[in-house]
Amino acid sequence: MRILYGTLIGIVTVLALMVASLAVAGPPSWDEQINKPTRFKVLREFNNQAVLDKETGLVWEQSPETAPNPTPTQTWLDAQSSCNTRTAGGRKGWRLPTVQELASLVDPNNPGGNPDLPPGHPFSNVQSSFYWSATTLALDSLNAWVVDFRDGFMGGGFKELTLHVWCVRGGQGVDPQ
Repeated sequence: MRILYGTLIGIVTVLALMVASLAVAGPPSWDEQINKPTRFKVLREFNNQAVLDKETGLVWEQSPETAPNPTPTQTWLDAQSSCNTRTAGGRKGWRLPTVQELASLVDPNNPGGNPDLPPGHPFSNVQSSFYWSATTLALDSLNAWVVDFRDGFMGGGFKELTLHVWCVRGGQGVDPQ
């Protein structure tokens, strides 16, 4: 009986430790900086067409503006539609990122990066130019926030301009307008 009791206690202890380790690991936290090449992971499950950002938990297109999107730049409305209908890595569920999500890719310590991304990033086809965010300016619904990957500048862009598009999966970002 003691052997059975001891075995049960051992099993319960192991299970409790496994659950505790999963709870501690949890999802990534935005307050955690990962300033090394291991920040990004190219996802084989997405045919290497997507990259997990371990710092934010977001999944980015490995190469923005590739097929089925032959247009290198788009208006804000077309960019929204393009991301919402995109299939990349055999998966749907893409969207235009919020300004905060897009800006999270800018490395302020790499201003001459051209594009201004963290050293050792796995992305390709990222232009040193302006990219649309899903975020409309609060006081002017004709404009949306943009991020410039030449220098990390963030500002407003008239929604009828044609700018670059980089789609993302995950997170909760939406534009209320």
